[in-house]
Amino acid sequence: MKRLISAALIALSSTCSAIAEGTSGDFDYYVLALSWSPNWCDREGHAKGSPQCDATRDFGWILHGLWPQYERGWPDYCKTNQRAPSRADTAAMADIMGTSGLAWHQWKKHGVCSGLSSGDYYALSRDAFAKITRPAVFRKLTKDYTLPASVIEDAFLAENPDLDPDMLTVTCKSNQIQEVRICLTKKLEPRTCGADVIRDCSLEDALFKAID
Repeated sequence: MKRLISAALIALSSTCSAIAEGTSGDFDYYVLALSWSPNWCDREGHAKGSPQCDATRDFGWILHGLWPQYERGWPDYCKTNQRAPSRADTAAMADIMGTSGLAWHQWKKHGVCSGLSSGDYYALSRDAFAKITRPAVFRKLTKDYTLPASVIEDAFLAENPDLDPDMLTVTCKSNQIQEVRICLTKKLEPRTCGADVIRDCSLEDALFKAID
């Protein structure tokens, strides 16, 4: 019996590894992840000395990434023959991603699974970011608030009439609003998210920090 269980676990591990690694270009849709920069800086960025959190910057919603997704699960770190982006390429993405380091990490983990060159992946990521209206009200806050996570979702739905509630989700981390994640087709049209993506934060008192 122990041998059978051991063999089953090994087989399952191999299957999960294959799914996790994925094949470049073989996926079902994208998840566009938008991170609220002041909260990330409060949780992690200031401690790391990230230039994204410098007092001279005024980032609000930044592009965390454009992630290839399966209907259930996702690929990452796929093998690709595409050339890695240059420092100039990643630096050029810092205006919407906060840092060149994040741009590099997103290519290395997710972009390699898109089946695109790094240049095309970054261009598509920029197009996806531009397609979504980030509610201006959040940039106008003059103090920190605690609020229901649903307020964030409602604001995005109001500003993006093509989106339905099952096409986006709001995530929280450490009792703070973390991200808005929006599901898009390969042509960047809004679509219903997979069951493993729709995991809305249910907090009624999530911290939402104002831009300094």
